Amino acid sequence: MLLLYSLVAMLPLVTVCLLLIVAKRPAGQVMPIAYLVTVGTALWAWQVPIAQVAAASIQGLVAALEILYIVFGAILLLNTLRASGAISAIRQSLLGISADRRVQVILIAWLFGSFIEGASGFGTPAVITVPLMVAIGFPPLAAVMAALIIQSTPSTFGAVGTPLLIGVSAGLADIPAVTEQLSSLGLTQAEYLALVGRWAALFHAIVGTFLPLVLVMTLTAYFGERRSVADGLAVWKFALFAGLAFTVPYGLTAFVLGPEFPTLIGGLVGLGIVVPAARRGV
Repeated sequence: MLLLYSLVAMLPLVTVCLLLIVAKRPAGQVMPIAYLVTVGTALWAWQVPIAQVAAASIQGLVAALEILYIVFGAILLLNTLRASGAISAIRQSLLGISADRRVQVILIAWLFGSFIEGASGFGTPAVITVPLMVAIGFPPLAAVMAALIIQSTPSTFGAVGTPLLIGVSAGLADIPAVTEQLSSLGLTQAEYLALVGRWAALFHAIVGTFLPLVLVMTLTAYFGERRSVADGLAVWKFALFAGLAFTVPYGLTAFVLGPEFPTLIGGLVGLGIVVPAARRGV
């Protein structure tokens, strides 16, 4: 029975995968169908009251509007930069730092993208960094790939800590087993959340240190002139330097200040360290 319920619970995800990926239908058609499947599953399989389904639908609509509001701001910023000619100035500035594509992708996707992730999250790093990379000559697919690869370590504390402050906190709220365990440990939920943030920052900082190297190796393997991983590995010192320039302040911020600012401060400090170093040819 548990297996059957698990399969039923997967129906909305399976619907999205089949229609969006296999059938290649547009998201505007797929998502309403997935919503209807979700509602039907909730009413039929789980016997959820209609009032609760309606309330959850309204809550989902509000959450979607919040995300759209953030994405709208990012797109507005991008179009403002284009209309004002600032994109050209940014392009010249980036080219002035280094003509090496490996260095450029680290600066734009990894550091600047992480900073944007810490400030707003919800996919805005891709919205902003991909056009910048395309503007300075990156193939569009390479730019998209780079922007998505970095959506890992920085995303833990993206949008000023939203994944932990809202996601984890809401998931733990009002669960009797969690409340009892925290009481036995002498911890409040806020203290426990800070502890989760510190451990998350530690593990993700270790992995994130090597992420710029993975980024450049993937870039050269699929889009380099020789399609060689070795070309990306050749800048391993600079890549690890850029990784540490982000993850060290990232981790320290999580331990000292909490889950709101690790990605934001890590990206800002990393840019402040790596950009002058790259300009000097380090």
